Amino acid sequence: MGQAEGSLQKKLKPRHISFMAMGGVIGTGIFKGSAETIGLAGPGVVVTYIFAGLLLLVVMAAMAEMATVYPGRNMKDFVREAFGEKVSFIMGWMYCFMWLSVCVIEIIAAGSFLQYWFSEVPLWVLSLASAAFIILINLLSVGTFGEFEFWLAGIKIAMIIIFIVLGAGLIFGIIPSEHTPYLQNFTNHGGFFPNGWTSIFSAMLVVMFSYGGSELIGLTLTETENAERILPKVVGNFILRIILFFTLPILIICGLIPWNEIGPESSPFVQVLSSTGLAGAAHIMNFILVTAVLSAANSGIYGASRMLFSMAAAGEAPKVFAKTNRKGSPVNTLLLCAVILLAGSMLGIFAQDQLFRVLMAVPGFVVLLVWMCIALSQLKLRSKYPVTPAFKVWGYPYITGAVVLCLAVIAVMFLFDEQNRFSIGICLAVLALLVVWSFAKFRSGRDRP
Repeated sequence: MGQAEGSLQKKLKPRHISFMAMGGVIGTGIFKGSAETIGLAGPGVVVTYIFAGLLLLVVMAAMAEMATVYPGRNMKDFVREAFGEKVSFIMGWMYCFMWLSVCVIEIIAAGSFLQYWFSEVPLWVLSLASAAFIILINLLSVGTFGEFEFWLAGIKIAMIIIFIVLGAGLIFGIIPSEHTPYLQNFTNHGGFFPNGWTSIFSAMLVVMFSYGGSELIGLTLTETENAERILPKVVGNFILRIILFFTLPILIICGLIPWNEIGPESSPFVQVLSSTGLAGAAHIMNFILVTAVLSAANSGIYGASRMLFSMAAAGEAPKVFAKTNRKGSPVNTLLLCAVILLAGSMLGIFAQDQLFRVLMAVPGFVVLLVWMCIALSQLKLRSKYPVTPAFKVWGYPYITGAVVLCLAVIAVMFLFDEQNRFSIGICLAVLALLVVWSFAKFRSGRDRP
């Protein structure tokens, strides 16, 4: 039986945390979004991924530092400690909004990949089936969910490693093929920065969408034993892997196919493997793409449901969302997620290409805001820590301050970007609504300092 105010189980192991965060990151952003980023900046887009990865490293380190000082709390609690209930409330709901939009993107992507085999079945039906599968997994016990996600994320990580090794072999002629490109595709077709070095910034929003989910580690803290000891080690290893799993595959893709020949209609990974002529490669790749986006959706539902549970427990969302079942899963938040995924899968009825473009920019912009909140919280709290942190961010306050400034500049750039105006408008409308709601909910005198 569930209870009115349940508690989450501490059943997640370090390998579950690492793979869950990687599962949230390695999804549509790299497998489908990389076609768009390469189209915007050519091979030089790897600079964008590395730059965003360095920003992410500082944000994750800030979260690890705060976790050693405030054990048993998650990232929203850190924001609450720093800026009070209003900001915590706004960030919590924006984070739920971000993850639910990510989940909708992932299940629509899963449906589109399944159409490779079931071309007669409508996209919305396949997306709906994908959504049902993900909700079912999230209703399992936390330990079982962590184990399932570990293997699901493991499949796509293994695939990326094989892809890198196979691609490098083809580029340098170790594996025989009709044409060995060596490094010609990096120098021909306009060079490494074919659209100029400033183009690396135009790809930033899709890259931010791709990296969004890394901060999911900050939500696993309440379901992890000895989180304050484990987290700093997990963060260091995780960041290195993330940069490698994004930059190396893109270098392989651009090395094997000229950047301007990569079409947006299918995954660049499928295009590369199809061009090699390997028997059955496209089917294998498609299977891995389906598991990849389902894994990302799986992590997304975890992120949205746990944030909503945390908010309900703090009185920032209806108390009904603080209920857990016998297995320690927040059942009512999962039911809400199920309803939204059900509605989201129906978006597959509309034009698919424009849908991805609009939806991907929404979480990309929200990720910027969330990362800024985390970094600003660390800047404000450092001088007020009740205990000395076991792990500290390097170069305080300059490094964290520089990251906040970079994120703010990127956010302002996107506000004036015509291509993303509709998506950013949606984000700002939701943000404005939450600001008004927060002032109505937490009237003066009730907010914590």
